[in-house]
Amino acid sequence: MGDRTGAQHVADALTALGTEVAFGLPGVHNLPLWEALAHTGIRLIGVRHEQTAGYAADGYARATGKLGVALVTTGPGAANTLGAVGEAMASAAPVLVIATDIPSTLRRPGVVRGVLHETSDQQAMFAPVTKAGFTVRAADQIGTTLHRAARLALQPQSGPVYLGIPTDFLRETAPRREPPSPPMAPRIDISELSAAEALLSGAKRPLIWAGGGALRSGAGEVIGRLAERLCAPVLTTFAARGLLPPEHPCLAPNPVHTPEVGELWDAADVVLAVGTDFDGLMTQNWLMPKPRKLIAVNVDAEDAAKNYPPDLMLIGDAREVVEVIDVPKRPGLEDLTTRLTGIGRRVRRRIRQEEPQAADFLSTLEEVLPSDAVVVSDMCVAGYWLGGFHRFREPRRFAYPMGWGTLGYGFPASLGTAAAGGGRAICVSGDGGFLYGVGDLSTLAAEQLPVTVILVDDDGYGMLRYDQERAGLPYRGVDWDSPDFVGLARSFGVHAERVSGFGRAFRRQLGEFVKADEPNVLVVRARLAPPINTSPRWYRREDR
Repeated sequence: MGDRTGAQHVADALTALGTEVAFGLPGVHNLPLWEALAHTGIRLIGVRHEQTAGYAADGYARATGKLGVALVTTGPGAANTLGAVGEAMASAAPVLVIATDIPSTLRRPGVVRGVLHETSDQQAMFAPVTKAGFTVRAADQIGTTLHRAARLALQPQSGPVYLGIPTDFLRETAPRREPPSPPMAPRIDISELSAAEALLSGAKRPLIWAGGGALRSGAGEVIGRLAERLCAPVLTTFAARGLLPPEHPCLAPNPVHTPEVGELWDAADVVLAVGTDFDGLMTQNWLMPKPRKLIAVNVDAEDAAKNYPPDLMLIGDAREVVEVIDVPKRPGLEDLTTRLTGIGRRVRRRIRQEEPQAADFLSTLEEVLPSDAVVVSDMCVAGYWLGGFHRFREPRRFAYPMGWGTLGYGFPASLGTAAAGGGRAICVSGDGGFLYGVGDLSTLAAEQLPVTVILVDDDGYGMLRYDQERAGLPYRGVDWDSPDFVGLARSFGVHAERVSGFGRAFRRQLGEFVKADEPNVLVVRARLAPPINTSPRWYRREDR
């Protein structure tokens, strides 16, 4: 192939990695990347803010399990991605951020000279929110370093990786180097397998708790089979929604934050935790009692033990480990299913009594959404209802920023999800979060991405308004007069309509929108009370 420019080396490496889509924003330092990628089969989607590039790469990665790629420019451009990268880190989304840096010829070690977009140590900005960071030191290292960074991002536990390239290297020519060999798969250590099998076989009330690691490894089928043999209810975290289909006989209703479902945890004598770290949001800040006996399956021993230390640990890929757990089949599956069905009815009755609007919202989504739709939620009250109570039929049909809790995730991430090509993206956002990335309505229109935005407009930060109200405080900083979101969307060339509440008009309009070929925005004027899975309403509290 002969010598290639550094930008061409980036394009070659991404092509070799099977990259289909990348998201970016051009800057004076990274323009050669846009030119190089124009001559590949990679679809480069230009966005209106670097944070959108990071979120869209995250949404793409969660929907596909593949590498999400964000291309940004130097200094402030790179810094603008940090919120999105932090969410990817907390949620183990494999994202590669490729950022330019100032020319190597102008860098003076230990001195910030005032070069355009200069940062004393750009890579260091990313250290707290990435698995690793790399800065290329010569043009001929670009391809090999990019391969290494991408594979590290994908390697369990997956997560974002930063790659910095001084801008002068993009135009410099250099010979091609062979990419490094793929890394070894994480080791499997099932030395405690026999003891784990004995504990599970002897349990009277076993329970399986499945997290994001179980979903990312594709462990749903093997977990479902094991649960049936054990007659064990399966609780899924926010990150594992859709791991088992709603009709699975062992799937417990969500979420564990409802007392009816929490009783399953309290009663369990042995818990098998698969691909989870028992974070504070799922455990009500660890007020859920530690299991009597806990068996952890995880690729990372430290991650598995940091919150609820396990009695036994099986290290390795969730699917591979669960697949070798052998326990005798026990009777009682029909009784378990009947019990779980009854719990589900009680939970739905609770919703209908406490917040009829939310019940209407949830029932409409269950009835109207296409089977191949991917739902992307923001940190908003409607999103909390969705994340807690919507029944997802398949894995990777839900993206939710509950890793780091980044407001403004939903809309930009839905662009990446839609670009993955797996079905229509349904974005559920509040007015506050939507305004973070409203400029990317331009991207939505230009790319004609199959996105339906359900924008719940309550003239403010509804969750924070509830917090102040609950504390007996006046509203401060949480209210505003919303813009005309319908007119705003239409001004960008995106079809939009408005309805009041989640009644018949919402159901009819949403049913039409999700069947459309074009992107669209449905503005819903409504105020929802938060559900029981939000922290102010947790029923497990230290003061009780």
